[in-house]
Amino acid sequence: MKHTLKKVTGAVTLALTGLTMASANAASLGSTEVKYTGYIKVDGIYSDYSNGEGHPLNRDFYVPSTIEVGSADDDISGRFDGHAKQSRFRLTTTTPVDGDDSITGVLEFDFMVTKGDYDNERISNSYLPRMRHAFLKYKNWLVGQTWTTFMDVNALPESLDFIGTTDGITFGRQVMVRYTQGGLEVALENPETTVVGVGATDDNSVPDIIAAYTMKQDWGHVKVAGMFRQLAYNVGDIDASDTAAGVSITGKVKLGDTDDIRFTFFTGTGLGRYAALNAAQGAVYDAQTGELSSIDSTGYGIAYRHMWNDKARTNIMFSAFDADSEAVTKITMGDYTDKTYSARVNYIYSMSSAITVGAEYAYAKRETEAGLDGDMSRVQFSAKYAF
Repeated sequence: MKHTLKKVTGAVTLALTGLTMASANAASLGSTEVKYTGYIKVDGIYSDYSNGEGHPLNRDFYVPSTIEVGSADDDISGRFDGHAKQSRFRLTTTTPVDGDDSITGVLEFDFMVTKGDYDNERISNSYLPRMRHAFLKYKNWLVGQTWTTFMDVNALPESLDFIGTTDGITFGRQVMVRYTQGGLEVALENPETTVVGVGATDDNSVPDIIAAYTMKQDWGHVKVAGMFRQLAYNVGDIDASDTAAGVSITGKVKLGDTDDIRFTFFTGTGLGRYAALNAAQGAVYDAQTGELSSIDSTGYGIAYRHMWNDKARTNIMFSAFDADSEAVTKITMGDYTDKTYSARVNYIYSMSSAITVGAEYAYAKRETEAGLDGDMSRVQFSAKYAF
């Protein structure tokens, strides 16, 4: 396909044969409009751990269950990491059909949590792209991979960390079929069971069922979501299952013209991978009885955003997670995460509508049922160019 580079209103764009430019980051191909958006984000992260760095994933962004614990503090120096892996790009297409209706398609990638993520910094720092979103929307229907209906993206705070109030959120992207009517959403989503000592089983026979309702008002919004799903573990002679259910209440409340408070809360049994980046597994298998038992968990988060002026703001946030680790320990005789919490504060400054810089301090702690604990202190600096 023939192509040329053109300069359009200060932005470099790609013109293809049969494709006409609609704006600096949008084009049309026949009756389909194509829009290209995303951002480049560079992070510098200094972390200090009380008991060692734990899983290397935690060096890129906060993952509650990966903080190392121990009976005594280790004498370990801090760790510095610089990366641009959170940078992402998104293609959105809009195709008119049936008069005033249209089909919207979204395909989005970034470079976080991919194969070879931790062993290629010697020379090239090359990272594979990963698919975040891939879905289509037509009328009231959404089909494809995107944020789980059990999650409220609009209640997340502005954080330099990948998530922010990680301990107190429900989080996930997965394939689904979702129907939306006004504030009501009903979805069938891809299932997955996580079991203590086993990991992901992929043995489910039915999809997760999720329903949510969002009430929007001038003062903000509140979202209430419920989930019902099957937990399954089937390998060899083991054929065990249980049911799980949970509820999530989230929202954002405006304070005046600029400030706001954002909150999240969830509780339930067998939430597993939905809660706090799988800080606790969804179920535990009892080899003596042959039963699979769901694990109870609860989490919450709150964040306050203050605008200093039209370019500068500060976000203060706290989140916590608690699991029924005592029930797990009685079955496995192991030591598992009992609770985690984290707090962070940042200062973010938008030099223009496209360029934002910021600094953030975070403290996080993890405790186990046996009384072992570990903590992490982190300072993060970021620069972001959105297009």
